[in-house]
Amino acid sequence: MSASCGAHVKFEGLSADYKRRLWLVIAINAAMFAVEMGAGAFAGSQALQADALDFLADATTYGISLAVIGASVRVRSTAAIAKAASLTLMAVWVLGSTAYQTLVVGVPRAEIMGVVGILALAANLASVLILVRYKDGDANVRSVWLCSRNDAIGNVAVMLAAVAVWGTATKWPDLAVAALMAGLFLYSSVKILQQSFAELREGKAGAAGQEHAHDHSHGHTH
Repeated sequence: MSASCGAHVKFEGLSADYKRRLWLVIAINAAMFAVEMGAGAFAGSQALQADALDFLADATTYGISLAVIGASVRVRSTAAIAKAASLTLMAVWVLGSTAYQTLVVGVPRAEIMGVVGILALAANLASVLILVRYKDGDANVRSVWLCSRNDAIGNVAVMLAAVAVWGTATKWPDLAVAALMAGLFLYSSVKILQQSFAELREGKAGAAGQEHAHDHSHGHTH
């Protein structure tokens, strides 16, 4: 079943079912942030810590998404822009800490990366399945879907890095995946920004049109 009601009507999250699903996904993401950040620090893996940060950002942005459901186009679009900004900041953090890691010698523990990567992938695939019904919507709803999809891609990359770290006994695969994830954050940030600004423009145009129609009808009554 499609979540949108008409060709040009975008789903805005106004559904008890969607809100329930969002709460469930927030819980999954918050739990995985704690697990991965601890495991990433213990294993010395930059890719795991980057992925943990992604879980934290998702839990936070899904919370924002819940808070602004039913709000005006401006509020929803502004919330989506804030999410895009947080993705950009995460990308910068991951790139910076990856550069730092390159200078500090130490090979991550591949077996921990692999096990936690599998756990994280399971969590993200569950989130994707929970949200797939609502993947098309306004910038607010769409940003939730993009974050979930990114996470699943990120987890596959972390597991590939674990295999490569184990096979090569070097940290380069781990660092390469961390950099790749930073690029994915930036790409998603741009996509969310484009949709947010387009919706803001549409909202302004719609408001101006309504005002013009109101003035026109008001003029006829005199």
